[in-house]
Amino acid sequence: MMDGSGLPMTSFDPSGDPRRFRTALGAFATGVTVVTTQGPLGPLGITANSFASVSLDPPLVLWAPARASARFDAFAGADHFAIHVLGLEQRSISDAFSRSGEAFQGLDWTEDPHGTPILQDTLARFTCETVARHDGGDHMIVVARVHEAARRDGAPLAFQGGRFGTMRPTE
Repeated sequence: MMDGSGLPMTSFDPSGDPRRFRTALGAFATGVTVVTTQGPLGPLGITANSFASVSLDPPLVLWAPARASARFDAFAGADHFAIHVLGLEQRSISDAFSRSGEAFQGLDWTEDPHGTPILQDTLARFTCETVARHDGGDHMIVVARVHEAARRDGAPLAFQGGRFGTMRPTE
């Protein structure tokens, strides 16, 4: 089978070859976010690219924490959280929250009225309240209502094929 580029494509059973399935999923470029909440021991964050809009009316988004994460219980059970879309220049923030949920040191952040950590100066931010949780295999799908959104201009930090970069608009 050929795709539009003239390069051959091969089909496979994703349940029989999880590594190849992961590589195929990696062809989809995503933005990079940091999700924050108030954990049992204080502010907690995690880098995630499993974020999507769901609805404009009402304003709903989703994200999907991995069950294998040491931070899963805190995020899966959180009633309030914030999703921060990172700008191209914020890769160090992504890296820090990939390694540790307590990577707030040196960052400009505050708390909202629910105690949710709010990172300043990200490309966009959505403060959310969980409205539904769904089984998603090795992840949980968390659907939330957005109560406040913020945005600034800038290029997004993107992730595709295991590498960071950016997306630029085309005409």
